[in-house]
Amino acid sequence: MPSFDPLSRALGAVAALLGTLAAAWYWSAGLTLSHYDAKAHLVVARRILDSLTPSWEQIGAVWLPLPHVLNALPVQIDWMYRTGASAIVISILSFAVTVACLSALVLRVTGSPWGAGLAAALFAANPNVLYLQSTPMTEPLLFALSALVVLHLAEWAQSASGPVPRAAGWTIVAACLTRYEAWPIVGSAMALAAWVKWRRGTPLAEVVVSTARLARYPAGAVLFFMGMSFASIGEWFVTGGFYVPDLTLQGQPVVVAEAIVKGVSDLGGERLVLAAQISAIVLVAGAAWRRSASGLILPIVLLASAALPFYAFVSGHPFRIRYEVPLILGCAACIGAAVGMTRRAAAPIALILFTAIVLQARPFDSRAPMIVEAQLDRQNGVGRQAVTRCLSQSYDGTTIMASMGALAHYMQELSLAGFHLADFLHEGSGPTWQAAYAYGPAAFTGWVLVEEAAEGGDMLHQKATHWPEFLRGFERVCKGGNVALYRRRSG
Repeated sequence: MPSFDPLSRALGAVAALLGTLAAAWYWSAGLTLSHYDAKAHLVVARRILDSLTPSWEQIGAVWLPLPHVLNALPVQIDWMYRTGASAIVISILSFAVTVACLSALVLRVTGSPWGAGLAAALFAANPNVLYLQSTPMTEPLLFALSALVVLHLAEWAQSASGPVPRAAGWTIVAACLTRYEAWPIVGSAMALAAWVKWRRGTPLAEVVVSTARLARYPAGAVLFFMGMSFASIGEWFVTGGFYVPDLTLQGQPVVVAEAIVKGVSDLGGERLVLAAQISAIVLVAGAAWRRSASGLILPIVLLASAALPFYAFVSGHPFRIRYEVPLILGCAACIGAAVGMTRRAAAPIALILFTAIVLQARPFDSRAPMIVEAQLDRQNGVGRQAVTRCLSQSYDGTTIMASMGALAHYMQELSLAGFHLADFLHEGSGPTWQAAYAYGPAAFTGWVLVEEAAEGGDMLHQKATHWPEFLRGFERVCKGGNVALYRRRSG
């Protein structure tokens, strides 16, 4: 593990306290599980052991596995599953680690405690970051592991040691198995750390050998995930099929780039974006100007997370403000490092910049874009309560068919009414699901839940639309929040 200076350890401890208070704040406001993906992540973790066909294959193939594996055992406790408490603890710890790593990274490349403190404060005070670290979402773990990877490689690049420590390699593996944003961050970090190592006097051949050995870790992680994906669903890598393409962005890289910059501006304010852009230029110039300062380029690595939303939106994925939140981490690192370069002027510049930026993105702002986006499904959740009452009153213990790709969050909501994931037939149920989907569910289930609106309706809705006989033998008994409940007719 990298070494943490006293300032970074102190800032990490303060962040842990702040994160706990923020989690309590959003819990009291009823926002902890507002985002449908927060519930869906809990479902994926729970279904590994609680399912019609419990197995490792339940980890799935769209989301990367590490966050769900970490939560697999805790969420078997009903209270943990219904509240997301164990996942929230992981998020808070990740938040604290991220703040400590940000401070340590900036202090290592600039030697400025003011720059280190500014980077940590800008990240920790952002209302969207504070909200995400208060939920079971997977972004906080991405922040921590990405920052830790860059810190590891910064220490290696600026040291006299030859091979990269194994701890750095295993941190890279963990990051690559958490979220896809880590992939471009890891690739960029390895390349730029190798450049810094060479520029500081290490022979090129030695740098190439060390980097090649390190590359085995991310390559192995990606191959492992692709193999797991193929074994579970028969596809090496899932790139689509779970959203309706957004034609306003699809195939338009310039428009997408502008949308990403606008998204970061909405999340952190125009001053944050402007300061980050200037800082990135300053850091590149400083790293190129002096060999001894080449490490200044490493904080820029954290901006590589932009590659994921850029690829997704150009491919047609609908715009999501959440995909831009990781860029707050990169912006904070760049601004802190650039201010750290000003030496004696760092203190007043840091105070002025922090005040100016925080005035545009106030902590605990209830109108922060991430909080607004998280509540998009809230009204539908109210409507689904009618379906829950209808199902609970008439439920006869038979299996309920539902698409986890569309209704995983509703399955988690149904746990409050006493339902378990083993009550559902879903995509992870193997041949039984495949047969029910191909020939109709009448011979396999007593109930069917259908999402009829979101993303054009789920796969069951689309199947019934193109083949009306799909739901033959079932009667529609109630509807609410875009979800319809069908019951098999007796006889």
